[in-house]
Amino acid sequence: MIETKGAQTSARLAEAMLDLVQRHGYSGTGLNTVLQHAGAPKGSLYFHFPQGKEELGEKAVELAARQFRSLVTDQALASASPIEVVRRVIDTLADLFTDSDFQLGCPVSVVTLEMGAQSERLREACANAFESWIAPVTDQLVAHGRPRPAARATATAVVSMVEGALILSRAQRSTEPLSCAAEALAVLLNDGAEASA
Repeated sequence: MIETKGAQTSARLAEAMLDLVQRHGYSGTGLNTVLQHAGAPKGSLYFHFPQGKEELGEKAVELAARQFRSLVTDQALASASPIEVVRRVIDTLADLFTDSDFQLGCPVSVVTLEMGAQSERLREACANAFESWIAPVTDQLVAHGRPRPAARATATAVVSMVEGALILSRAQRSTEPLSCAAEALAVLLNDGAEASA
């Protein structure tokens, strides 16, 4: 399906917002900078996002959610076990951090921390993003024999630990927290597998 010029511009604006939020945070990202980064004409922002920065931020969070969910589901299809999925996802995130010289952060956690108490719209978008990551991990664990309630609790812990490790890795400019999270999650997932066997 061929995208219209308008759809392409809208997508470029959301991608630019996402990239800038990852690097500078939501508050540190101005709309003029987004337009410049996207190579979009000035009038296009309010044409595509009439509610301004908040609407554009919501679309950027939704885009980040889709990208990370795709990463998880792609790894789930390519891996034999939940432990392998988690290790591959963490390795991919570590590579992204290293390649960006630790400039990129998780845009969903950034927006949650900056705007979650100020904007119900953005808080809800972030909650939906996290849920979209918990759900496929839950499904993967259920497919490997875990009861759904236990699988969901474990999946929530997995996403929480990875998010925390991303924050520590960025602060320390090191992938060691991600490596530590991978090791701890391997123990958690292995213990859970033994318990459900």
